[in-house]
Amino acid sequence: MPKVVLSSGSAGKSFTGGQTEFEVEATNFRRLILELEKRFPGLGHQVEESMAVAIDGEIFQDSYAAELKPGSEIYLIPKIGGG
Repeated sequence: MPKVVLSSGSAGKSFTGGQTEFEVEATNFRRLILELEKRFPGLGHQVEESMAVAIDGEIFQDSYAAELKPGSEIYLIPKIGGG
């Protein structure tokens, strides 16, 4: 199963009770978001709205179509605002 890691400064930890690493059964990022939302209500929306996504070391601008492998590592980090 893919492993999800929330960065240490992530607001997402408030949805997980402080848990920063967990496995999610999903074969693509869209499914991962649905599973996160089911397991930790509100987290899926948080990820969509305010988090950047790195999958297996590659940062994705549009991660919804990204395929996940059983050993994939997904890092969720706060987006950096800029102007």
